[in-house]
Formats: sequence, structure tokens, C-alpha cells
Amino acid sequence: MYPTPQSIPSPRQALHLLLVHWKLWLVPAILVAATVGAYAVMHQAAWEASQALIVRNEASNAEKGPGKFSYPEEMKTVQETIFELVKSRGVLEAALGEIGPPADYENPEAWPTDRDIAAVRKHLKLAPPKGAEFGKTEVFYLNVRAEDSARSIALNRAICGQLQKQFQQLRDAKAQSMIDELLKTVHAAQADLGAATATLAATEQTLGSDLAELRSMQDMASSDSALRRSAEDIRGQLRENATAETANKELLTVLRSAQNDPGCLVATPNRLLESQPGLRRLKDGLIDAQLRTATIQGTMSADHPRAQAAREAEAQIGRNLHAEMALAIRGVQSELRLNAERRTLLEDQLAKTVRRLDGLASVRAAYANQAAEVKSRTVLLERSEQNLSEARASQASARAASLITRIDVPDAGIKPVGPSRVVIALCGVFGGLLSGLGLVFLAIPTGTATPQAEPVNGRVQIGNGTAPWFLPSPKVNGHLSFKQALQRVSNGR
Repeated sequence: MYPTPQSIPSPRQALHLLLVHWKLWLVPAILVAATVGAYAVMHQAAWEASQALIVRNEASNAEKGPGKFSYPEEMKTVQETIFELVKSRGVLEAALGEIGPPADYENPEAWPTDRDIAAVRKHLKLAPPKGAEFGKTEVFYLNVRAEDSARSIALNRAICGQLQKQFQQLRDAKAQSMIDELLKTVHAAQADLGAATATLAATEQTLGSDLAELRSMQDMASSDSALRRSAEDIRGQLRENATAETANKELLTVLRSAQNDPGCLVATPNRLLESQPGLRRLKDGLIDAQLRTATIQGTMSADHPRAQAAREAEAQIGRNLHAEMALAIRGVQSELRLNAERRTLLEDQLAKTVRRLDGLASVRAAYANQAAEVKSRTVLLERSEQNLSEARASQASARAASLITRIDVPDAGIKPVGPSRVVIALCGVFGGLLSGLGLVFLAIPTGTATPQAEPVNGRVQIGNGTAPWFLPSPKVNGHLSFKQALQRVSNGR
């Protein structure tokens, strides 16, 4: 083993090492440079054509406006779909078939093969504008690489055309799938609506004339209705009739008592005599006559002619009142009969109204559910028909126009992408020199050297012996072979 190096060699020492061991660095340098040079000779420059594209939303389904996306995630989803579609076999195979094989292709009849499609897919990419990301902008770029500028442009143009065509076909197929599904939904909704309508119609037929009343009860927010108001009016009339009948009975009792005692009529309240205006007038006249008689008798004697005349007038009014009482009694009795008949009629009307209300109440809940079901089925049918109409509009737009629009034409630039052959060859020469020099300094240990050297025990020692720098002992021809240098590197010597 050699001693550990004590210092870094000077440039002169390094040059001496390179001159002594020139085979150790020249051989790998030549090998690496030759290999890279062969690659540079065989390397073909690649041209990349770029086409700017813009995507929009469907005009019929846009909420923010025709062609606008509702939210960025929706646009990102469409762009991801385009990204997957552009790398599909159908798009690439059709595009390669459109431009044809290269001029030096070995088997044009088999074009394009799976390997050709895989090669194009490998050099195909979609990229957003610089400084942006997918889903943030409607613009993106389709980049295609080929062996020459014209072919890259032609391939880019063909792929863009096939992408637009295949995307339209995809939208058409998607819309047709939705149409098929929505047609079944519409038919099912129509069948459900027909069944619900038939059930509702059967219920309405049993209601007859009360249908309008039941519908008004359903439409009104409160439980009030015309039939219920009619029942309340009948009850009010019954109360009025009962009051009138009670008053007539009381009046009849008073009149019968007044036939024997006219004084009872004078004490009768006027409200009982409202239905007998003549009797009430005679009562008021009798009271006035009695007041006049009392006044005259207070100032004159009973035999005075005026007193006698007053008594005669009072008596005459009493006789007329007695005769009028008989007529009033017959009138009150007639009114009592009318009150009884009216009460019977009103009670019959009230019973019929109550029965109608009870019948409506028994079917109101079921009718409400049936009406709500018909309304719900109608809404579902309208929604299904609207969705079907939108799906048909999407299919029509898919067949008429493309959502992908090209911006200008493909551009391949003025230079191929990647390094040229000269640059590759120069890199090979430089890399070979680096590998050779690295191998020399790894294989040969270095230290502090002095200009003079003398052999010591078969090795050359340079220096005063305090900090020796040893060079390996030369072989027969004074140099290490390349194989020996590699073995020394591998053994750590």
C-alpha cells in the first residue's frame, strides 16, 4: 500500500503524470469520443410543431352565457378528456394513415404499426400556455415531434383534424346515450302520470257537483269554503228564526191575556209589537186617550161633556183595540206556522250541507294526495322532457360544430429541438477527456514531489525523505498498462 497523500500535486507534477501514463487517459478518452461521435453521426434532428387550440363549452348548456364554462373544474374536465382522446389509438392511427409513411419506410403496406403509434404517442403532448395550468385558461397547445419540419407540421395538422372529428363523435355518442336513457325516463314518467291521472279522474267522477267545492277547499290556504259559509249562513238564519218564533209566542201569550185585561197590552214592550204596527198604533192611542181623560178629570167633573167625550174616546179606542187583537192573534199564529215551516226547511238544508261537508272531508285527504301526485308526476315529466330536449340540442351541436378551435396554423420554428450533431460530438470529446483524466487521478496516488528522483528499493523517491512522494515502479517499458491501472483502482491501491 502507498502512503496517504500529503498534498495536492502542482500543475507540473500533474502534467508529468499525464505524460508518463498517457495510455491510461487517452484510451478511455478515444473510446468515449468515438462512441458519442458515432451517436452524433446517426442522430437525426427532431422538429416539434406547435398548434394553439381553444376549447369552449356547449352553447345550449352554459349557465354564464353561450360557450362559457360555469366553473374552472368543468373546463379542466373537458381539457383532460381532450388530453386522453388525443393519445387514443383511433386518433393517432387515423392521423398517421392520413399523412402516410416516411419515404424510407421499409414496409409501407403495414403502415401504421403498433410501434409507429407508440412512437408518435411518446412524442406527443398537450401543454398549457407558459405560466398557466390546465383549467385556468381556455387556450392550450398541441406539440408533435417528427424527423423533419414539414412532417411535424403535417402530423400536427392531421392530429388536430382527427381530434376535432373524434371529439365530435364522442359528444355525439355521449348525447345519443343520454337520449336513449332520457327516452326511457320520459316514457316511464308518462306512464306514471297516466296512472295517477286515471285514479284522480275516478275520484272526481264520484264527487259530482261537489268537485268545484273540493277544488276550492284544496286551493284555499284556510279551511273556509263556499259550502262552509253556506252552512254558517243557514245556522244564522236558524238562530234568527228561533228568535222570531220565541217573540211571536210571547206576543201571542200577551195578546190572549190582553183580550180579557186590556191593561196587559199597555204594559207590553214595544219590541213585541214590531210585527203588528196597527196594534202598536192603537196601543199608543189608548195610552194617549187615557192621559187626556186623566188630565180632563183632574180639572173637570165627571159629568162635564169634555170628560164624558174623553171617556167615550177612550172606550172607542179600547173597542177597536179589542177587535184588532183578534186579528193580531190570527196574524201571530200564521207567523208561528211560517216560523215552524222555515225552521224545518232550514234544518233540512243544514243537514244536507253538513252531509256534503262530511263527504268532502272523508275524501279530501285522498284527493289531496292524488292531486299532489299528479302535479309531481307532471313536474317530473316536464323535467325529463326538458333534459331530453337539451340532450337532443347537444347532439345537434355535436354534429354541427366542434368545441375545439384552432388558433392560426401549426408552427415548427426555424431550428430543430435538442442539440445539433456538432454539439453532441464536442460533448463526447469533452466527456472522454474528463473520464480519462479522472481515471488517471483515481488510479495514481499523488503527494508532494521534488524535482530530483532516485530509485529506492525498486521505486522512485523524490524529496528529502521527510515527506516522501512515491511513484509506482515502472514495468519493463516504464509504464502501467490500462488493465493494470483498472485493477489498481478496483483494489484501492
